[in-house]
Amino acid sequence: MKKIVVVALGIVLFSCKNKEDNKVNSVNELKDTDTNIVEEISEDLIPLKEVKMSLEQANKLVKLPLECINTSYPYKPGITLHSEKDLQLPDSIHPAFSGCFDWHSAVHAHWSLVSLLKTYPDLEASKEIKEQLMAHLSEENIQKELAFFKMKQNSSFERTYGWAWLLKLSEELHTWNDSIAQPLEKNLQPLTDQIVQNYMDFLPKLNYAVRVGEHQNTAFGMTFAYDYAKTTENQKLLDLITSRAKSFYLGDDNCPISWEPSGFDFLSPCLAEVDLMQRVLAEQTFKLWIKDFMPQLLQKDFELTVGEVSDRTDGKLVHLDGLNYSRAWAFYNLANKYKEFKHLQLLADEHMSYSYPNLFEDSYEGGHWLGTFAIYALKQRK
Repeated sequence: MKKIVVVALGIVLFSCKNKEDNKVNSVNELKDTDTNIVEEISEDLIPLKEVKMSLEQANKLVKLPLECINTSYPYKPGITLHSEKDLQLPDSIHPAFSGCFDWHSAVHAHWSLVSLLKTYPDLEASKEIKEQLMAHLSEENIQKELAFFKMKQNSSFERTYGWAWLLKLSEELHTWNDSIAQPLEKNLQPLTDQIVQNYMDFLPKLNYAVRVGEHQNTAFGMTFAYDYAKTTENQKLLDLITSRAKSFYLGDDNCPISWEPSGFDFLSPCLAEVDLMQRVLAEQTFKLWIKDFMPQLLQKDFELTVGEVSDRTDGKLVHLDGLNYSRAWAFYNLANKYKEFKHLQLLADEHMSYSYPNLFEDSYEGGHWLGTFAIYALKQRK
C-alpha cells in the first residue's frame, strides 16, 4: 500500500487559492493539484519536513480576530432573560467580549491575538493589537464581565466551552514575556478566578460526562482547564480535573469513531476524550487505556475521512471545518508525545489540508471562529 505525504504542507495550507480549486477530499487528491507538493513513499513512515507558520501567514491570520472583535453584529447573546432589565446591548453586558458573533468566539479571538503576537512580535499590526487588547481587557471592562457571571441566573453561561477558552486566554497571558502581559493578566484575573470557581463548583456535581461534538463536550472543557491549572500550578483545579476525568472516562472501551462525525460536530467525542486522557494519565496507564478505547490508533494504516463541508455559509454545517482542525490537534499531540503514534501526524496534515485553504475566503459564519482553531492546531504541530 502506498501513501501520499504532504512534504510541503506550508504551501498547501498557506495559499489562498479559489475555494473550489482547493476543495480537496483527501491527501491522495493533492497529486492532481500540484505534483511538486506530494511524493509517494513506502508504507513505513518517513518524517515530514519541518513546517512552521511563517510571519507572512501570521500577518494574514491575525486579520481575522482583529476584525471580528470589533464586529458587533450579527451577535448571538446566549443569555436567559429574567426581566426586561436584561434586555441590553451586547457591549453593555460584555464590554470586553462583545464581538465575533458570540461571547466564546470573542474570548478565543483575543487568545488568537495574544498567541500570534507572542510568537511573532514583529507582526505588522502589533501596535494595533496591543492597543485593542489593552482597550478590551481593561480593569473596568473585566469587572463588568465579572458582575454578569456573579448573577445567579448566569451561573451556567458558556459552560464549559467559553470557560475553557477564558482559561486558555489567561494561560497565554501568563506565559507571555511582554510589558503589557502582566497588567492584562492582572486585569483578567478576577474573571479567571470566577471561572476556576465555576469549574470547582460544577464538576463535582456532574454525574455523567457530556459526550457530544459541540460546545458542551466535557472532555474539551476539562482539557483547557487542565492546561491552565498545570501552567499556573493550581493544584486544586488540577486534582479535580484529573479525578473527574478518570471517573468519567477510565472505564471506556471501543469508542465508536466510525459513527463520527455527526452533522454539526466541530469536536470529535472520541478524540476529545483521548486528548484529555493523554494529559491526565501516566504513560503506561494511558497506553493500556488507549488499547481498550481506540486500539485502531496504533495501526500504521489507520485512516479517518475528513469532515466534508457542503455549505460554508451555513453556521452549523461549517462546524465540520472546525472538526478537521480539532482532530488534527489531537493527532499532533499524540504524535508529539509518543513514538507509537508518529504516523498520526500524516492524518492530521490531511485534515488540515482540506480545511485551511478555505479559511481566508470563508463567510463570517465560519470566519469569526475558525481562525482560532487553525492557529491552535498549527501550534501543536512540531
